[in-house]
Amino acid sequence: MKRSKILIIGLVVFAVMLISFSFYAYQVVMSPNILVDEQESVVLIPTGSTFDEVRDMLYEERYVNDLLSFSMLSKLMKYDEYVKAGRYVLTPNMSNLEAIRLLRSGRQEPVEVTFNNVRLKPELALKLTANLEADADEFLALIEDPAVIVKYGFDEETIMTMFLPNTYEMFWTTQEQELLDRMYQEYKRFWNEERLTKAKALNMSPVEVSVLASIVESETNKADEAPVVAGLYLNRLERNIALQADPTLVFAAQDFTIRRVLDKHKEIDSPYNTYKYTGLPPGPIRSPSITSIDAVLNYEDHNYLYMCAKEDFSGYHNFATNLQAHLANARRYQRALSQAGIYN
Repeated sequence: MKRSKILIIGLVVFAVMLISFSFYAYQVVMSPNILVDEQESVVLIPTGSTFDEVRDMLYEERYVNDLLSFSMLSKLMKYDEYVKAGRYVLTPNMSNLEAIRLLRSGRQEPVEVTFNNVRLKPELALKLTANLEADADEFLALIEDPAVIVKYGFDEETIMTMFLPNTYEMFWTTQEQELLDRMYQEYKRFWNEERLTKAKALNMSPVEVSVLASIVESETNKADEAPVVAGLYLNRLERNIALQADPTLVFAAQDFTIRRVLDKHKEIDSPYNTYKYTGLPPGPIRSPSITSIDAVLNYEDHNYLYMCAKEDFSGYHNFATNLQAHLANARRYQRALSQAGIYN
């Protein structure tokens, strides 16, 4: 009888312990433990992170509510051996199991890499790496290294034509060399057979088209006017007339606050001074948009040789086929600048 009581008590204790353990095990695995009562959040796990670093970061930044249960299940699922860098989106009230499966899988969420209105390499490096793990300074070092850029078919002046302003989807873990390779792939994809044929018809290389497009874009932000401006500069190139594009003087001066180009700017000794030197400058004065490149490839055929901003400051231009008409247009614009108090 005594043995039966002991056995019954033992079974009851075991059952209670089993139930308690099962309940705790369920809590460890299935109960909400991630961002409890919080909003959706993005977690960035840098390349080379250890499990201890990830665990501590998740707890210190309040992603994980109960660190012990998260650590226990992580080790049972061997996440501590398979930490994967990336950008992960954690949702409110995720269980340990859901979170660990996501982090262990490496299924990171992509980011958008967007850039435009870029003139200089440091600016490009900052914009391209803004949403990536890649370092801006290290990327800049790559695109300034002659030994690197020559492998892609460019030089120190023309490398900027390889970067086409757009929005690209990438993983946050993209590194500097991967980023450069991706931009080259996008460049090659853009210059398809159709565009190459149009460039050849102009007797220009893709780089030359992009250099001219950079000037066109700097002259006008009006998409409907860009093919007209492109046609004008192509007329001047064909006749070996200096382009005399004011934006190239601004670039030569490296002073992008200039609003009014003066005679002193025309004396700057630079290969980018298209008043002093005929032909195209050695490189782009900005990274031209796809729209501007296509405006050159699909230029408007006309006889214009001169252009001057309209005196109404609309952003459009007056075009002329002869110098006399152009000087009349220029006088009206200069008078408007003076009346507006714009002297430099």
